[in-house]
Amino acid sequence: MESNSLSGIERELVLQYLIDGNVPVTITPIDDSENNEGSEIKPASSAIFPVALKGEQIKVLEQGIILLTNPPKSVQNFQTKNVRVEFYFNRLGLYFNTELKEVKSGLALVIPSSINRITELEKERPLDFSATLFYSCKEKTDVHINCYPLEGYRLFSKPIWSDVPEDLQQKTKSYLEEFIAHARKQGTAGNGLQLIPVCRYLSEAKEKMQAVEGRAEPLDIIYADYERIVFASTASNMHLDSGAEYALELTFPIESTVIKTRKMFLTCCVEALYQNDEKTFTTAVCRYTSIKEEDVRFLYEKSTNKIFV
Repeated sequence: MESNSLSGIERELVLQYLIDGNVPVTITPIDDSENNEGSEIKPASSAIFPVALKGEQIKVLEQGIILLTNPPKSVQNFQTKNVRVEFYFNRLGLYFNTELKEVKSGLALVIPSSINRITELEKERPLDFSATLFYSCKEKTDVHINCYPLEGYRLFSKPIWSDVPEDLQQKTKSYLEEFIAHARKQGTAGNGLQLIPVCRYLSEAKEKMQAVEGRAEPLDIIYADYERIVFASTASNMHLDSGAEYALELTFPIESTVIKTRKMFLTCCVEALYQNDEKTFTTAVCRYTSIKEEDVRFLYEKSTNKIFV
């Protein structure tokens, strides 16, 4: 099994890269008990977010020490704590764990002997529902992106406010008031239920370094009923345009020895795009525009547990 840790020569190349260039880094506090390579980041609470530092905010010394220049208060709060430092080297995601220390000139990070490659575990995709979005562009005429339910979000059922972490409810409520006002003004509010998971997602989503920078990722599905579906992702990975119409395929498994899945083909229009305050994450609220009556019936009964009349 190949080690995720860089060799000595590779580490020296990376260290020189950090010294020579203005390399942005992301700092995330981790549990004191986390010392194993490849272990997941475990913030103290859902309200703690990774902090991105620009290249001009750090200076890397030959001794392998990173000095922080005018770091934001959020980073200062990490002082004396173990942190995970992530960055890209030639589009390859790397990280190391260290302690944020106070020195005469301010705050500093000591680069340890072990620098590791970021690895991504293959997600287990839910088997009960998936979607595929199709759209065209100048270079290709058959472009599609896979979409999967995001773990922890209720699809085809009424969102529950208690699903929102308590320490994020105030921020979520603030988004909700803003977005409901916008949707009512645009005439797209409907019953407004679709905006609860939108606001929750934008409140709790955290930036995550990839194993390879810029690689396209599937979109998350955070809401679906018989009228709308909501997609979510990082702003850089979300390529849907407000007001644009896209072809959409929904796939449901069914219990049958002959047919194992039910597929429905329809179109959807992006009613609105909503972003978090930092503009790092985007959600796309899409309304079904062309859909067969039997498919509406299927989605209605799945969403409401009522017979479609």
